[in-house]
Amino acid sequence: MLKTLLSLLGVYKAYEKWLWHQVKSGLKPEHIAIILDGNRRWASERLLNPWTGHHQGADKTEDLLDWCLELGVKSITLYAFSTENFQRSSQEVSEIMKIAEEKLHEILDNKRIHKHKVRVKVIGRIGLLPKSVQEMVKSVEEATKDYDKHFLSVALAYGGRAEIVDATKKIARKVENGELNPEEIDEKVFEGHLYTAYMSKQDPDLVIRTSGEERLSGFLLWQCAYSELYFLDVYWPDFRRIDLLRTVRTYQRRKRRFGA
Repeated sequence: MLKTLLSLLGVYKAYEKWLWHQVKSGLKPEHIAIILDGNRRWASERLLNPWTGHHQGADKTEDLLDWCLELGVKSITLYAFSTENFQRSSQEVSEIMKIAEEKLHEILDNKRIHKHKVRVKVIGRIGLLPKSVQEMVKSVEEATKDYDKHFLSVALAYGGRAEIVDATKKIARKVENGELNPEEIDEKVFEGHLYTAYMSKQDPDLVIRTSGEERLSGFLLWQCAYSELYFLDVYWPDFRRIDLLRTVRTYQRRKRRFGA
């Protein structure tokens, strides 16, 4: 059995190296967005409580950061918790918020974040989050606000329709206050009021969803108009470097026309 496992590991490593050789010289996506789906199903299949899956999924994001930095990806946006997810059991929501606070706190002393100048921002209706999480969000954003080499956005209490509504309200207030002429409103102005306005490139080149589901579930509805979509039949906690390399290889083989 051990010999078989070692043999399989060797094959996996060889395939991973071959994939890296294929993608390393090609055009890399500048901005990758990922819907982190399948944590609960991962836990259920192992007869574990749901938050064990969320813990595993949160740990996987640390690996993802390393892999993306290695690839030279500038921006990552992670869909971690939607506004609809508040409808889950109070215990599950509470556990997810604890995990979010814990992971955000770890960012403060994360050497990779500071070494690679990663600006971290939480996007969504932050006011819906527990006060302790809101305070941690402020601390992390303050600690990384001057970085601009890489961007890590974490969507918490996020909804694509909510983002568009909130952007519209901001613009409406400016019009009401005489700060903006309605005739000046165009796509660029609207984008400047989205949650992602702080990023150098708001629109993801590549959107990945794990777990086998094939829908965006309200994720970055405005920004994803011309994104390449990749749906992966693996739960997020089981996501591997090899999976990321395969999606990037697929991205490199597609011809992007942006409607032309």
